[in-house]
Amino acid sequence: MKVYFSTDTIPAFQKAVVTIGTFDGVHTGHKSILEQMKREAARIGGETVIITFHPHPRKVIVSGQPAIHLINTIEEKIELLDKNGIDHLVVVPFTDVFAQQSPEAYIEQFLVEKFHPHTVIIGYDHRFGKNRKGDYKLLEIYSDRLGFNLMEIPAHVISDNTVSSTRIREAVLEGNTDRANTLLGYDFFFEGTVVDGNKLGRTLGYPTANLRIENEEKLIPGNGIYAVEVEVINRKQQAHSPLTTHHSRLKGMMSIGIRPTIGGTDRVIEVNIFDFNEDIYGATLRVYVKKYLRPEVKFNGLEALVEQLAKDKEETLRVLSS
Repeated sequence: MKVYFSTDTIPAFQKAVVTIGTFDGVHTGHKSILEQMKREAARIGGETVIITFHPHPRKVIVSGQPAIHLINTIEEKIELLDKNGIDHLVVVPFTDVFAQQSPEAYIEQFLVEKFHPHTVIIGYDHRFGKNRKGDYKLLEIYSDRLGFNLMEIPAHVISDNTVSSTRIREAVLEGNTDRANTLLGYDFFFEGTVVDGNKLGRTLGYPTANLRIENEEKLIPGNGIYAVEVEVINRKQQAHSPLTTHHSRLKGMMSIGIRPTIGGTDRVIEVNIFDFNEDIYGATLRVYVKKYLRPEVKFNGLEALVEQLAKDKEETLRVLSS
């Protein structure tokens, strides 16, 4: 898949089959849209082109709202769409100026002039242009006038998409990993940089990698203990330690919370990787969230905590082996 971050750099697509959307999650609902695009492109000998926006339009248009937490970062979205066999992805910078263009200008000067679509596949409820006044009916009028085909995404698919993205976010925050991963069609994952912690886990026999999340918009699971798999996907180059990349997933368990047993107040993400003793400070760790095990609990001392950690590890190994 070829990726473009400006409409000024895109080539002349051959019989472009175009769709437009945020595609947050690239989940099972989106897959039906992608398959429709690929079938149509194969039928006419064309290319699939997805238009998406960054930052998320809500961040630009809607002010005074709570922070947006997205299922995927833009980098993750690119990776997932690439795996789905799309030919081209155009990431359009979403600005106030872009948001203020009229629906007519959106169609003529953006969609048609920049992309020269053969076919546009879009939902009946798609809105675009200033104040979101552009709609499917306006596209129908311009499709006849400007000579592109217009195909409608069935209503039930649009409904499934809307519900799925919302349900996935809710499920991730609630710790309902089974539901989230089923709707996604893959294991929910996030990445963080390994940073220094208080090293208490090491003294308890469960050393942990403390993670700092670099993207504040990335959705992170709710507090609790989880069975996870992890990948060390890169590593700081050090004179005494060569660059290492673990392509296979490593087993582990993760804690997200304030660590009430030791009187913590800040939210911390810690991962105990089983049978692993490498120095990975500064590395990027990708965490695949497999199963919610239990809520965060305040134990009566460190001995009780260690006893529970042993049970958590046993349960994690059972989950990851099933």
